[in-house]
Amino acid sequence: MDVHIYASLTGSVRWAPHPNEERDAHGTDPAHHDRRGPAAGRHRPLWTLPGDAAPDRAAPCTGRRIASWSVDSRRTAAFARYGDDNTRVDDWTGGDGTHSVRLPDGRTLWLFSDTYLDRIQPPPGRRGGPHRRTADGGGTPLLRHNSAVLMSRSGRPERTLTGGPPSAPGPFFPDPPGGGLRWPVRAVVEPRTPGAHEKVVRVLLWNRAPGTGPWVFGVPRATEVATLSLPGLRLESIREAVGRTAADPGERVLYGAAAVRHGDWTYVFGGDDPPSAPGSSAWLARVPAGRLADRGSWRFRDGGRWQRRPERARPVLRVAGRRGVGSAFTVVRDGPAWVLFTMDTGGDGSAGMRSLTSYWACAPQGPWHGPHGHLTPPRPRGHDPRHVVVYNPQAHPEFTADGRLLLSYDINWLGPPGVPPDSRLNGDVALYRPRFLRVRLGPAA
Repeated sequence: MDVHIYASLTGSVRWAPHPNEERDAHGTDPAHHDRRGPAAGRHRPLWTLPGDAAPDRAAPCTGRRIASWSVDSRRTAAFARYGDDNTRVDDWTGGDGTHSVRLPDGRTLWLFSDTYLDRIQPPPGRRGGPHRRTADGGGTPLLRHNSAVLMSRSGRPERTLTGGPPSAPGPFFPDPPGGGLRWPVRAVVEPRTPGAHEKVVRVLLWNRAPGTGPWVFGVPRATEVATLSLPGLRLESIREAVGRTAADPGERVLYGAAAVRHGDWTYVFGGDDPPSAPGSSAWLARVPAGRLADRGSWRFRDGGRWQRRPERARPVLRVAGRRGVGSAFTVVRDGPAWVLFTMDTGGDGSAGMRSLTSYWACAPQGPWHGPHGHLTPPRPRGHDPRHVVVYNPQAHPEFTADGRLLLSYDINWLGPPGVPPDSRLNGDVALYRPRFLRVRLGPAA
């Protein structure tokens, strides 16, 4: 579970008035807004990076924010149906860390961090209630550190990829030798080598060592890159791309929160993970297309230039006051602008576990402007909703339709200190499955 969930939860729950009604970034009807025209203070890039696409040299860069949003109940229901299907009991029934990549043949590979398997039980009788997760052999349902789900061209989840035999499924990306876990984050399709016709999938992985206390979800250890064959999706290799960037685990940076291909480069965003702070800082690296698995090709932004040594990198968006990112965030391009979505870690009360916000920039290294807008997505109306949290917003630009970006967010149950979540998550499977929104961006006023 890749999220700061150590803070206490306070504040009230804000529900979406209707699951299919589009709302603006403050939860109100966009039709009631003043029509003020384009935002003042348009920005034009003063310079461009080597390899940037030529159109950006002429296109003006305008500030962007979350203008309106609506619930994508169809996408949410597709994963619920797949998870509830007991045709197989060695496949996905819930997970977090929701990332996706479109494959060349039109299928979509979805990547998940901690993943539950086993059987789903429908509500008893006609009174309704939550679906439950059980283990056929008794005991606790299987929880693995990662999995992948293959979606058809028509948008139907069809197959879970795990490691090991069906009788004893393990994580698709095996746990590191000596203990710990691997969480998959962003993935890209790129040439096997620069200029090659053959394509492969490169998956960025967060390698975390066993930990306790504030590091109960693992001590940050390294950023790795896995290579998957196409079209078979066979795991060929896992290589370390960025090692330990600092002695203090709270200052180490794991890269892969976002990865955006632009021109001849893949820009890879990362974050630190200070256990005592509600937010993180965002960091940036770039790699030539086709070389994501080659650690010698990575370059890191140090505040003024690109360089080889990751320990000399500096944040491109530093946590301070209301500014900062969650431990998981996402970045997309909207025309010449770059837009970053994150939990509102600098908001009041429990906003960091309830609401989303955004930043924008004219270049990946910034300067980043914001936060702009405020989006509080709906949560399941389960038992004790004050402990139901939202985290890990992720963009899926391959599903953009009618100018509306598909954005997922994860759900979890965080109770009082010392109360494990497993019984709640298995007692109501909706508490550990992704949900989806459609987001429309507009000028940043």
